[in-house]
Amino acid sequence: MPEHIPPTAIKPLSPLEGWHVLHLFFHINHSQWSLLDDAEKAEAKMNYVKLVQTIRTHPDTQLITFSMIGPKSDLGFMLLTPDLHDADRFSKQLGQVFGPDVLIPAYSYLSMTELSEYTTPESEFKLQLVNEEKLEEGSEAFEARLGEWRARMAKYNKDRLYPNMPDWQVMCFYNMNKRRNVGQNWYAASFDERRQLMAGHARVGRTWAGKIRQLITGSTGLDAAEWGVTLFAHDTHHIKGIVYEMRFDEVSAQYAEFGDFYIGLQLPTDELLTRVLG
Repeated sequence: MPEHIPPTAIKPLSPLEGWHVLHLFFHINHSQWSLLDDAEKAEAKMNYVKLVQTIRTHPDTQLITFSMIGPKSDLGFMLLTPDLHDADRFSKQLGQVFGPDVLIPAYSYLSMTELSEYTTPESEFKLQLVNEEKLEEGSEAFEARLGEWRARMAKYNKDRLYPNMPDWQVMCFYNMNKRRNVGQNWYAASFDERRQLMAGHARVGRTWAGKIRQLITGSTGLDAAEWGVTLFAHDTHHIKGIVYEMRFDEVSAQYAEFGDFYIGLQLPTDELLTRVLG
């Protein structure tokens, strides 16, 4: 038998950049829950509260909880953390938090925060300043515009790799792939063509600023699809609206394939437990 290794002795398994992101959705086994007496139920709920608090105080870790809409699942979690060992440990603890067989896995998805490969490089932005804005390279105006761009890109990259997830009430999660069909093979297109298409795609997304917070995470080699998409909104009308509008963009219309959609609500803990456990 292998010797037991204390968790503190295990070397962290953190990526070169970014965080691991794990979406976990569970069914409640109400038959098993009903077998517990009132004292056992109270203890199980307290264990849940303590575990959520413990995970949320772990360094560089975020845990968001959801009451899931519809019968596809009842209780959802979105976990962001650097160390894959922590993601594994926390996910297993969450799955057993109410006791054996109370939570039944419905769906999970593993991905990672990542930078977009289609952002404008600094060399290209400098050319834009010279050719489009007619600024002389090295001039005060040139350096001021370049400094603004660098600050904006630094914030953008930080938000992509190390996001601070919002407390907006409505959450939507789905996975997606780019097609590899004959005549519709995203990966057969040139980089310049793909970047041009993604620039138009991004322009559509920016029109929803203030209504939608979006996190796109990479899952190639990690799960069933190539990306996970998490949307947060104050109104389901905006979730529906952005997804519908994006369907007409060429990137989606010609190349995108979508998985199932999961909708959840962020709620105060007491209300969440009442809804999912009854």
